[in-house]
Amino acid sequence: MREQIYKTEGYKDLKEMLKKTGEKYGDLPAYIFRTEEEGKFRNITHKEFRNDINALGTKLIDMGLKDKRIAVISENRYEWGVDYLAAVTGVGVVVPLDRALPGNEIENLMIRSEVEAIFYSSKYDEIMNRVKEQKTTNVKYFISMDLEKEENGIYSQKELIEQGRKLLEEGNTEFLNAKIDAEKMSIMLFTSGTTAMSKAVMLSHKNICTNLKDITSVIKVDSTDRFLSFLPLHHTFECTVGFLYPVSIGGAIAFCDGIRHIAENIKEYQITAMISVPILFESMYKKVMKGIEKKGKLDKVKKGIKISNFLLKFGIDIRKKIFKEIHDTLGGKVKLFVAGGAALDPEAEKGFNELGFTMYQGYGLTETSPVVAAEDDKYRRIGSIGKAFPSLEVKIDEPDEEGIGELMVKGDTVMLGYYNNEEATKESIEEDGWFHTGDLAKIDKDGYIFISGRKKFVIVLKNGKNIFPEEIEFLVNKIEGVKESFIYGRPEDDGDYKICAKIVYDKDQMKELYNLENEDEIKDLIWKEVKKVNKTMPAYKYIRNIIVTDKDLIKTTTQKIKRFEEIKTVI
Repeated sequence: MREQIYKTEGYKDLKEMLKKTGEKYGDLPAYIFRTEEEGKFRNITHKEFRNDINALGTKLIDMGLKDKRIAVISENRYEWGVDYLAAVTGVGVVVPLDRALPGNEIENLMIRSEVEAIFYSSKYDEIMNRVKEQKTTNVKYFISMDLEKEENGIYSQKELIEQGRKLLEEGNTEFLNAKIDAEKMSIMLFTSGTTAMSKAVMLSHKNICTNLKDITSVIKVDSTDRFLSFLPLHHTFECTVGFLYPVSIGGAIAFCDGIRHIAENIKEYQITAMISVPILFESMYKKVMKGIEKKGKLDKVKKGIKISNFLLKFGIDIRKKIFKEIHDTLGGKVKLFVAGGAALDPEAEKGFNELGFTMYQGYGLTETSPVVAAEDDKYRRIGSIGKAFPSLEVKIDEPDEEGIGELMVKGDTVMLGYYNNEEATKESIEEDGWFHTGDLAKIDKDGYIFISGRKKFVIVLKNGKNIFPEEIEFLVNKIEGVKESFIYGRPEDDGDYKICAKIVYDKDQMKELYNLENEDEIKDLIWKEVKKVNKTMPAYKYIRNIIVTDKDLIKTTTQKIKRFEEIKTVI
């Protein structure tokens, strides 16, 4: 089992975490917001944040919501964090909902989760008003994050917090003194997919707090760090690592204005750490290198990398000095990027590290609270997801001749099960506690884990060879002008599969790089490049046919390709 690098106490539940860290970091900023005055920011301190949580939690119990289920849905914002922690640290069960779902699916999840209250932003007014009128759910309290006062039976979160403050002043300590059962379900999360297919994952305080302890024990981040929140907060990766983790170490959180504003947000908020999905970091790396090339400084940077890599062998790190200009484009403070949710291109990981940005790859699932493994301050191997966290055991189930099989996980971060789905729970968790991740991987002799792809997406040829779409997509995505790709097997009459690719090109890059606008000409160019990719692989992996488009692939809110949806568009 992997060792801790840093000593950490850990917490038995999130309520204890808030209390202890609030006492320690109370006066430090928990959230940073831009003001109308350029260059001026306002902060909400950790103490103010916890005061809002305590006031809201007190009021929710006063409203009769003790031990009830409470949903929250909105864009990433301060109120989401207050609602989540108020619900989970003394009231009942919190149910974060996917902000990108259509109205009918949001309604279905409200019914399935049996929530009795829901917090939401004004973006969802229309949906909530319809659900309220139709009375299809158990929801008694519709609570707006944006209303100043109660209106037409819709409660105002601001008012509830003020009312909670008065209750606290009058001596109401029901929320403050609430006891937490760390081992029972306190968080219900839906896996991505349609409401019919999505499963409700049951997590406990013990699950989450074990994961927080694991993260803190292997990655050194502290109360001076600032995190940029970009991924949707309902997603467990962002929730645990991008929200609860900064709160637990006294760090500060700023919200991203959108994908086009990432670089400027990192700079203006003086961000030091960010977690996101690989596609974002890969895109950032490409832009950085393009910028260097445009300025005619590529050779100079390559020489700098050679020199700094040589000096690193002797423990001398001059990367931030040599590449100061590059660091300054991102505010000069960034020290940590963490990628998760899918496989990271080794070139981007290696490239960022060579330029002096610490880049780690991690891996996890909603069912494991979420992080199972990650590279860290001691254990790193490019292309791997690092080693399993200290609290976890991992193994490979039924490995093939190359050592590849399903990754299995056991430990205190594994979910309690799927809500109201005993059959799926039994399929996923064996009697002795081993959890089936559904991901194919191999573990090398030093304990580093390498993910090959999802078990259910593997293309099995008649000759018994396995093709992992993600591996080929990596190579295709390196073609200049290609944004993303989708590899699939087209069934043939002989019962075998023909390997095909749907390739999304960037119109602007095609014009800029190749002076091409006609799609047939673009397809010809991409096909020539794909043939070059084919030559780097065994013949059975060759791409035999391509479709090109400038329309993005169908993806989840965390930018994973919805493969079952995409396959319908091509077969």
